[in-house]
Amino acid sequence: MGMKGKVALGAVVGIVVIGAVSANSGDSDSTSSDKGSSSSAQAKPGGEKDSAKSAGDKTEEQAEEKAEEKKVAFEGDGEFEVGTDIEPGTYRTTGNTDGMCYWERAKDASGELDSLLANDNVTGTSYVTVKATDKLFKSSDCNDWEAVDPKAKGTPAAKMAGDGGMYRVGVDIAPGTYKSTGNEDDMCYWERTKDAEHGLDSIIANNNVSGSAVVKISASDTYFKTSGCTDWKKTG
Repeated sequence: MGMKGKVALGAVVGIVVIGAVSANSGDSDSTSSDKGSSSSAQAKPGGEKDSAKSAGDKTEEQAEEKAEEKKVAFEGDGEFEVGTDIEPGTYRTTGNTDGMCYWERAKDASGELDSLLANDNVTGTSYVTVKATDKLFKSSDCNDWEAVDPKAKGTPAAKMAGDGGMYRVGVDIAPGTYKSTGNEDDMCYWERTKDAEHGLDSIIANNNVSGSAVVKISASDTYFKTSGCTDWKKTG
């Protein structure tokens, strides 16, 4: 069976499902680098200085591109041995818009169901913490994974896409009360979590919602996951 065909651990049909893993979806962070273009001009005094400046700009652009490359910890397709191919830590993949991204933490390389520690089908952004005791990390059809600095700070937003996937509380979004309206057919799923290990013990609270959804995200929460919901706006 291919990896994408596997069902996420703990998935149960129900209204309040602790451990249910749904496809995270939505928009996510995207980065683009403007390489710039040089235009030709007639020779004039000081042309050598202009050339030097242009060369300096290129050097800066190359340095920026190298810095971007360094952020990529490993590719979004492959099987990686923990401690050999990748180091333990927290990683993030963004921009998965088609729901085809699948990842898996495993305790061995047998490929059997019992080896699964956690897994998910992702649309949007996903954070995953790979532990030192993990043996294998599998990723299929995901955008590249980058290492996340646990001490990183950001400018927390007061709104988020209902299909955005996972948001880091205090970095991606501000804590507070959020509301999502107009959800149909119980497709809206939200989850407050204390870490990115994706185990049953990670979940603080979760729900499948039809109609309006209101959730209070605490400053002590670490991540908030949302899938299939209309956009969330902070109300308090």
